[in-house]
Amino acid sequence: MSKIKTFYQCQACGYASPKWLGKCPDCDAWNTIVEEKSFSDTYRAGHAVHALPQPQPLNAVSGGREKRMPTGIQELDRALGGGVVQGSVILVGGDPGIGKSTLLLQTASHLSERAGKVLYVSGEESPEQIKLRAERLSINSDKIILLSETNLEGIMGAAAGVSPGAVVIDSIQTLYTEELASAPGSVGQVRECAARLVSFAKRSGIALFIIGHVTKEGAIAGPRVLEHIVDTVLYFEGDRGHSFRILRTVKNRFGSTNEIGVFGMTDSGLIDIENPSELFLSEKPQDVAGSTVVACIEGTRPLLIDLQALVSPTTFGMPRRTCMGIDFNRVNLLVAVMEKISGMHLGGMDIFLNVVGGIKISEPAVDLGIIASIASSFRETPVDSRTVVFGEVGLAGEIRAVNQVDARIKEAAKIGFRRAIIPKTNADKLKNNAGFETIGVNSVDDFLEVVLI
Repeated sequence: MSKIKTFYQCQACGYASPKWLGKCPDCDAWNTIVEEKSFSDTYRAGHAVHALPQPQPLNAVSGGREKRMPTGIQELDRALGGGVVQGSVILVGGDPGIGKSTLLLQTASHLSERAGKVLYVSGEESPEQIKLRAERLSINSDKIILLSETNLEGIMGAAAGVSPGAVVIDSIQTLYTEELASAPGSVGQVRECAARLVSFAKRSGIALFIIGHVTKEGAIAGPRVLEHIVDTVLYFEGDRGHSFRILRTVKNRFGSTNEIGVFGMTDSGLIDIENPSELFLSEKPQDVAGSTVVACIEGTRPLLIDLQALVSPTTFGMPRRTCMGIDFNRVNLLVAVMEKISGMHLGGMDIFLNVVGGIKISEPAVDLGIIASIASSFRETPVDSRTVVFGEVGLAGEIRAVNQVDARIKEAAKIGFRRAIIPKTNADKLKNNAGFETIGVNSVDDFLEVVLI
């Protein structure tokens, strides 16, 4: 038997060092390097050597569409690109208590009707605790097999005996393998357990769902290799003060990325929100200064969002800038454009900006909405409640074109809006929309003259 090897590894990025360091030289994180042990020589000796694969030309590879299995949850299928691919590995991350276990337990219930048995492995809860959640969700199926285990070898053995159609792991940070001496949740254990589970899913053709803890910054805890080896990465977002949740796709080998699914949290579990724009605008105030409706695109779905701003004289030496759901640096850039181009004196004003509903928007098409909301609150002049705006703003005050204009306007017309203020370039190329007025603008000054009542 080989000698035990000791090394020190960063729990944030996976950097390995022969000695302990207070600061990781790779990711600059402090106090993240811990001692780990490995039996690498013995581990390699216990595994058979695989036959070398033979390379082949691209045109000799037989093509074919992957087989998808609907989960029975419409918004989850949307985020996955149409359903679960057999043998795929799906990583679900999110804040504690956001609803990850609830979502996957409901998914297991629907999949058990289509794929047969579903093995639900929990390293954090007992079967009795899972049963209580299932009763609250009105789930009672003999095809959902519960297993409370953290040992990877035991889980693999149970999966081989059950022969399930899908497996849920809750969570990857609680698992450990006996072939490594480090503690559960360490970089080595997370990497090795994830790699073994992915290999098992690919060999058996079983869909595998893995729940991953997140750090306080919102990223999946553990090494980044965990996100690289899986097929799909989903982030479950939302504010506990709101009743809806956003399931965002950041990686998908079988579909588009940046797709989202919208769910509503109720006493009986998560429900699909088929028209999220109507939900976000359900309590929008009418003819109030500082409120603007913005048409944005999340993945392939157009959304109408209420963007609100509050501008007031500062009582401190340094004005405050607070942004919720919008990039802080982007707002500061647009405020500088408004001061330089439009002559608004915002240097002595506190500016608070909020995306109603808790959703996060990152695309540049919301620039016009930010400017309209700030200018409306600053001048105490409301924006027409039946008007929607979108467009990107440059540093010279010009308004640049955006994509998917037809989808944005179609969504606005469906909700009941009758006018849109958009970039001039988009307005010139826009097809005729009967009964819907579109106004094209070239600059920030032209936009402010049109948008404010």
